[in-house]
This record gives sequence, structure tokens and C-alpha cells, in this order.
Amino acid sequence: MTKTKVAILGAGFISDIHVESYQRFIPEAEIVAVYARNFDKAKAFAEKHHIPAYFDDVDKLLAETDCQVVDICVPNYLHAVNTIKAANAGKHIIIEKPLTVTLEEADEMIAVCKANNVKLMYAEELCFAPKYERARQVVKEGAVGEVYMLKQAEKHSGPHTDWFYDINLAGGGVLMDMGCHAMGWFRWMLGNAKVKSVYATMATVLHGNRTKGEDNAVVIVEFENGVTCVAEDSWAKHGGMDDRCEIYGKGGVIYADLFMGSSALTYSREGYGYAMEKADTSAGWSFTIFEEVFNQGYPHELKHFIECVREDKTPLVTGEDGRAVLEILYAAYASAGQGKKISLPFHPKVDRPIDLWLNPKQD
Repeated sequence: MTKTKVAILGAGFISDIHVESYQRFIPEAEIVAVYARNFDKAKAFAEKHHIPAYFDDVDKLLAETDCQVVDICVPNYLHAVNTIKAANAGKHIIIEKPLTVTLEEADEMIAVCKANNVKLMYAEELCFAPKYERARQVVKEGAVGEVYMLKQAEKHSGPHTDWFYDINLAGGGVLMDMGCHAMGWFRWMLGNAKVKSVYATMATVLHGNRTKGEDNAVVIVEFENGVTCVAEDSWAKHGGMDDRCEIYGKGGVIYADLFMGSSALTYSREGYGYAMEKADTSAGWSFTIFEEVFNQGYPHELKHFIECVREDKTPLVTGEDGRAVLEILYAAYASAGQGKKISLPFHPKVDRPIDLWLNPKQD
């Protein structure tokens, strides 16, 4: 079998997850190169995962490898520049959330990819997580009747690396990091229905010594089809990752917890190694996760994206979907800053989405 060759940009936590997904679950893909801004880190990552080539220069990687797909796992502020480079080199692109920092960048990324006839695939794994996808299927079968409300919560005690806390690099705080998951999942559940309005409240409650960004946020999104959606996102919740969704219909309800149904309840006096993502201790009672990468949907989305490249299919989640999510995040920041609902479409000119909260312009 001829394999689809993939280059990974980034050598951090999410890159590890993507590599594990490719190597364990996607035999039709082959990782041929990795890039990191630090050469030694790129080399160490390549040696760890048996990747043949490593670079600290994206232009050199694109020129010297025969990759067909570039998988972008670098910090938010580097998404646009690397997407444009890869597209101009004729490479298909898989990009981690959020799509980018600004709507202007998003529009340029989409346009450049179209001009070069390459696919821009937005890696929103909640649209592929087996438990959430099963919930979506039974909703489509009519299990809960007409849906009137969705809720999605993702919470932990804070990101792995420092750049997440720097609003100049990330564009915002927890909403940019995790709120985008909820917005993507809402749209996925509702067939990409249009958003009518967004209302949000946010605060910095735990990490004020590290960031000017919000670390706790609640966002209410009203869709034109009458469905109300509530997103709860936090970097201030201890005890490991919490990721769950609730689906309310006129004929029933579904609760799906992404982690608790795929873990083993463990008690350890002394603690042990890895329990679950963002758990700061494994002493005492803990939920010991198993097949974490698989249950979160990463192999499923990447396998689908590779299939799209190999068979020239349209991805289920595209750059346009990523842009739609970013527009909702803009509205949420503006709502929190102004204390009122924000109607869509909404496209203010800002350097960072979080500026709409930190420096609100009252109407």
C-alpha cells in the first residue's frame, strides 16, 4: 500500500497525541518529518517517535521532504503563517484548534488553500469522539425528540505549556483553548445552524499571576433554529480533565461524560504514574484513564482526514467551520466585555479576540 506522507509541525503535547494516533491506528499514513522551533527538541521528538527527518525551519522542511500533508500543532499565533506556507507549497493541511487568532487570518487561510486547491481540515476531535458521536446518532434517530438545549463543559486546572497563558501568543485564555470545542460541537450537533446571538461572562479566578486572560468562562449561544447552547470552560478546576455534554430534547435527555466512562476507579496511597490528562496527583482516589487518545476521537479525525486526501473527499470539518467557531468566540469576548448579547454576523477589527473583553468599546 502506498502511504500518505505527513509532516508534523510542533513537538509538544498535542503532537505526541497526533503521532500516537497515526502510528497506532492509521497504517495508511506515514510520518516523514517533524518541525520544532528548537532544533534539539525537534531531534529528540524525532528520535522518540522514530521519525526520519527533523527541522527547525518550516521552509526547509517543505522544500526537502515529499510530504503530502502538513499537520499543524504549533501555538495559535503560528497557525496562519504556516498554513499559508504549506498551502503555497501544495500541501494539504490538518490544523489543530483554534483555526487561528483573528478572522482576517482565517479568511486569508481559507482563500489561499482554495487558490492552491488543497484541503484545509479543522481538527475538532469532539466531532469524532466515539461516545459523543454515538450520542449524536441516537439524537438523529429521534431518541430525545426535538432538541431544545445543548450543554458542553470542559475543565481542568490549566494548560501544559507557558504560551497558552500569554494572550499575545494565544489570542485569549480558556475560551480560545477549550471554548472552541464547545462551539464546534454545538454546530456539529445542529447541522451547522446559524448563530443568532452570544452572551458570555468570564473572569480570571486562579491564574492571575500568570495570565491576563480569562481562566473561567460561561457562554450562552442562541441559534436561529431556537436551540439554546451553554458552554462552560475552565482552567480553575482541580482533579484532572472534565469533559461532558448534555443533550435535552422534548422527548428525552442524554448525558455523556467523555472520561468517566472510559476510566477505572483507583485508590493509591502513594500515587502512581499517569492517571489522566491534567490530573496533578494520582494519590488517593483517581480515575485511571485507558485508551485516552482513542476515546477522545483523535485517531478517528486524523484517519478521516487522511482518507479525504487519498480519495479526494470533502472533510466533515473544514476551515470554514473553524472560522465560524472563531466568530462565535469573538462574540463571546465582546459580550463579556460589554455585558450584553452580541448578534451575529460579527466581525470587529482587533489584534486578539481577548481585546474585546479587556478593552471593550461600548456602543
